[in-house]
Amino acid sequence: MAELKDVMVYIIGNYPFKGELSNARLTKMVYLTDWKNALIVGKQITNINWRFVDFGPFVRDIQDTAVDYKNIFNSVDTTNQFGVKKLLITLNDQKYQPNLTTEVKKVIDHVIEKTKRLNWNDFIRLIYSTYPILKSERYSFLDLVTFAHEYQANNCSSDPV
Repeated sequence: MAELKDVMVYIIGNYPFKGELSNARLTKMVYLTDWKNALIVGKQITNINWRFVDFGPFVRDIQDTAVDYKNIFNSVDTTNQFGVKKLLITLNDQKYQPNLTTEVKKVIDHVIEKTKRLNWNDFIRLIYSTYPILKSERYSFLDLVTFAHEYQANNCSSDPV
């Protein structure tokens, strides 16, 4: 398993549209990374205990990690193009090198490639079309590894990520 801070650094460092990486989007990018890895190798990349809440998969881990590692991350209150408040997470330390395997980097690169051109609404549609969200009740725990096994056992083949 990789440390969450390293996954966050890699996503932020490689995502082409830095101004889009709000806490909400970054959180969901980490979710997609964990989901994709669960599908490929049967385990999450992070140790996050994902929950399905009103706005999809969400945890405070990303925001808390940004606060805990202020030497690496900046958290900036800003607004989106519609004037809605958002917490933008950026890199404070551009030289920090995340400790990630080549395989983990490939999974993250895949998620970035699949999502970078999506506006917020399309991005959320993608999140809500993932198997764990489709099969879960709100306010439930998302056991991504169990869902990956179930997904594969049911011969599902078209997960969007």
